[in-house]
Parts: sequence; structure tokens; C-alpha cells
Amino acid sequence: QVQLVESGGGLVQAGGSLRLSCTASGSIFSINAMGWYRQAPGKQRELVALITSGASTDYADSVKGRFAITRDNAKNTVYLQMNSLKPEDTAVYYCNSDVTYSSGSYYSEYYYWGQGTQVTGSS
Repeated sequence: QVQLVESGGGLVQAGGSLRLSCTASGSIFSINAMGWYRQAPGKQRELVALITSGASTDYADSVKGRFAITRDNAKNTVYLQMNSLKPEDTAVYYCNSDVTYSSGSYYSEYYYWGQGTQVTGSS
């Protein structure tokens, strides 16, 4: 029904930058909040940044001032600009979207996840 495809991960030296993208496709009626989460080895998945349909944003304290989340509603895409990367930012980053989708003659809501993209900050 709905798929999220992420791109933009990679290996970057400490202090460098990366930009992640996540595009939703399928039987989408509307996309509400969109967010980025990350999971480091041996740790729980945590929220990194969130953006509402009205473009309000929220960030984890650890990334405030370094990361920026934006969205392009026309493209059903959310971005995460990551600057001043640190080794502790190393994790698999997952996109999450609160999607209202059409299914026949009715609508349903579901939180979809992307497949994850590896981000590695080297010291």
C-alpha cells in the first residue's frame, strides 16, 4: 500500500555533513507527522527529529543545533540535514511517517517505517 524509501547514508569524517532523504509512495491520501529515528548497536531506537504537517519541528537534545528536518509535501519527502557529525551519531537511521491511505472506499491511518540507512561518523 505505502512504501518509504530512504537514501543518503554513508561514511563521513567527524565534523562532516550528510543529507538523508525519505520518499513515501503508494495509495497516499495525506501524510501527517514525519520523523527520523536512529538505532545504534546495542541500544534502543530513539527519536532524532520530527516534523508535523504544519512544519513544526522537534529534536532530540543531542542533535539540536546540528541537524535540521524539513519536508517537501509535493514530493511526499522528508529530509534530514546532518552537520557537525560526531562518532556518537553512528547508527542506522530510519524514516517514519504517519500516513492516511486509501483502501477501497475508506481511509486508514498507519505509521510506516523505511528500511533504514547506515550513517557512520568516523573519528
